Amino acid sequence: MKIDRIETFLVPPRWLFVRVETACGAVGWGEASLEGYAEAVEGAFEALRDRFIGADPFRIEDIWQVAYRGGFYRGGAVLMSALSGLDQALWDLKGRAVGLPAYEMLGGLVRDKVRAYAWIGGDRPDDIAEAAAARKAQGFSAVKMNATPEVDYLEPARFDEVIARVAAAQATGMAVGLDFHGRLHRAMAKKLAKTLEPMGLLFIEEPVLSEHGEALREIANHVSTPIAVGERLYSRWDFKPLLASGAVDIIQPDLSHAGGISECRRIAAMAEAHDIAVAPHCPLGPLALAACLQLAGCTPNVVLQEMSLGIHYNQGHDLFSFVPDAQALTPVDGFLAIPTAPGLGITIDEALVRAADRDRHRWRNPVWRNTDGSFAEW
Repeated sequence: MKIDRIETFLVPPRWLFVRVETACGAVGWGEASLEGYAEAVEGAFEALRDRFIGADPFRIEDIWQVAYRGGFYRGGAVLMSALSGLDQALWDLKGRAVGLPAYEMLGGLVRDKVRAYAWIGGDRPDDIAEAAAARKAQGFSAVKMNATPEVDYLEPARFDEVIARVAAAQATGMAVGLDFHGRLHRAMAKKLAKTLEPMGLLFIEEPVLSEHGEALREIANHVSTPIAVGERLYSRWDFKPLLASGAVDIIQPDLSHAGGISECRRIAAMAEAHDIAVAPHCPLGPLALAACLQLAGCTPNVVLQEMSLGIHYNQGHDLFSFVPDAQALTPVDGFLAIPTAPGLGITIDEALVRAADRDRHRWRNPVWRNTDGSFAEW
């Protein structure tokens, strides 16, 4: 069995799907979505085609090593997202070929389902109580929302408004995770985290950007709320100093950015050795979510799973738009079941994907400004 074709599809709203096919007709799908840079990731597949057309698709680890190490320059968001999508597609292809879900090839189940959470409130959070109630009706028991709009270094962050929004969501019976989104700098992040501590949040995410390790440690020493970081880290080597720092309680590798199932399994094992939980980042498409669920199925320290159903980014297409068997990704009583079908466990409507690719997206995140005109983190 040899790889004959590697295809990519820019699928609205902001996704990049990968399709790998062998000369004998075996097929696997993956997701290499990198929000705002899909065209760059697609370009990286030119090198992957040159490397792996004609390769044995069952040799997933060898392909991973060559893809990562064989080009001399390595790592980073673009190259690792491309490798992530290829890795997912290879696990899907192999699983379909041998009739096993990916988790079965990685050691078998450690759980049957994983707790899921969904987004509410949009980029600048509002209408929280209504949105939280709607998520509860959809079968969720937990939600996540942005903490604030843009915040300058020492700008008052209207903490009373943040507290009111959290309280409104909690009043519906939902557990709440709060995403600072790297928008706050050290001083404001520290103050807001301390203010929120009595509210019993599931976690605070990216209280500051992950490159500010010393600030993360300071915040971790300042509050007892679990701290979650990791969506902007791309390999076990990026996670290594974070895991050793004592500054994080939950890591959030993205299976479409951090080397796919193969690498995120290794990252999770490293986290387990530090008694750190894993909650994969996934505001993306159905293939990314299916890959996350395969990881959750065989990884002891996965505790939560983000999903993008109805997220504010999904304009025109939503999580189930290209999935005939949406039930496999539908939450029940706050949990997502681990899909048991071969490969990633879901089916993709190829005809719809090819049609959507004809109207290729050009998604870009907004650029925000502070009141003085300076750049603000989005």
